[in-house]
Amino acid sequence: MKQVLLIGLGYFGRMVAKQLDVLGHEVMVVDRHEDRVNEILPYVTSAQIGDSTSEAFLKSLGVNNFDVCIVAIGENFQSSLETTSLLKELGAKMVVARAHSEPQEKFLLRNGADEVVNPEKQNAVWTARRFTTDHILDYIKLDNEHAIFEVSIPKNWLGKTLKEVDVRKNHEINILAFKKNGKMILTFSPDDIFENGSTLLVLGSHKAIQKTFRE
Repeated sequence: MKQVLLIGLGYFGRMVAKQLDVLGHEVMVVDRHEDRVNEILPYVTSAQIGDSTSEAFLKSLGVNNFDVCIVAIGENFQSSLETTSLLKELGAKMVVARAHSEPQEKFLLRNGADEVVNPEKQNAVWTARRFTTDHILDYIKLDNEHAIFEVSIPKNWLGKTLKEVDVRKNHEINILAFKKNGKMILTFSPDDIFENGSTLLVLGSHKAIQKTFRE
């Protein structure tokens, strides 16, 4: 469990707060708007109404006591930038800030952000990959070349064993798990058979995955 300070309760911020609640973290939220704060109260540990561009206000929160500070301000980039910079100046251990564009990413990183998330960019990449490749169902980017993909099993693999297909040798891809009926199967042997109705979690380069799992 981590101590999280979340600043900004627009749609994105509220979704982050709810997910942090599901994960069991202790969360303090901050927003200027009382109605937003009241709406999210059932999902967080504590809340403050205030101006995150005020050094005195941020200092009163004890930002250095949090494991991570997330700046989810979306409607006012100047406020986001000032908040990010102040958090770092006040000793925040880890500052994650939201950006809408690559120039914003650069400014935030130069002004105190340890990490930057760009939901629109990330969703655009996911959408392009997901809906233009029939076999790819989901993916998590690891770096510019590699990712973990959830893929459907090619028809010509069905009924064969893992040993027969030898995915690592023939396709330079590692199988991490099988998924069937919503359940992850992490233990399997070379003699297990590829079955219809299952999907795979695989690790590999974008190029290898696209080549192996294209129709």
